[in-house]
Amino acid sequence: MQAQKKIAETDAIFSYVHTANRLADETEGVLRISIDTKANVKVGSFSRGGYSRQGVQADDHDYLPDAILKPFGIFLPAHDESYLYFTESNVTADFMVDCLEDLWPMIKARFKPHTIAMNADNGPENNSRRSQFMKRLVEFAIQHEVCLSLIYYPPYHSKYNPVERVWGVLENHWNGQLLESVDKVIGLAKTMSYNGIHPVVKLIKQTYKKGVKLTKAAMRKIEEVIERVQGIEKWAVDIPYY
Repeated sequence: MQAQKKIAETDAIFSYVHTANRLADETEGVLRISIDTKANVKVGSFSRGGYSRQGVQADDHDYLPDAILKPFGIFLPAHDESYLYFTESNVTADFMVDCLEDLWPMIKARFKPHTIAMNADNGPENNSRRSQFMKRLVEFAIQHEVCLSLIYYPPYHSKYNPVERVWGVLENHWNGQLLESVDKVIGLAKTMSYNGIHPVVKLIKQTYKKGVKLTKAAMRKIEEVIERVQGIEKWAVDIPYY
């Protein structure tokens, strides 16, 4: 078996992830969540996996989907709860933080956290150098008076992010199903269960523009607010609200 790719910081990142996750789960007032996207879902005469049940329209034209849904998930590992959001627009930094904003009233009412510890992959829209993502998270922390602790998994190791287990269950749940409509995709997502708990599923109809970013000067101001862990600065970031 071929060994997984590693970077120089991989071991240090994993050491931090394991310690930070354990402390988050053991500390009163800290709620750990896991976020990530999933592969796009073709809507139309397709079985899950993207294969057309109708072949091609002509020898040189692929069968086109009626729509393409992009999934984004927020998973609460300590509670086995998942919240799945779908959009036909772009999964951007703004989309992700808007989903967190949508979930916040429930989080605040039930858990009353002083800190949210967030497991994530360092993807293009939610990495800690993505200026719009960091801006929105700083604004979130200040508005809701909650600290954020970003705990990224190292490159090439996204399978360890807890929400990936939810995506695996969903994939098995709708494997072989004909995803001929948006309603069918949303309905199947609602009927899956993870450890006996059904997810909350929402279709977001807002349009999101790609490429939104801050100026370098504005990002420098964000950097003055956040705190990066020395040695693994890109993968471990704390955002205070004060």
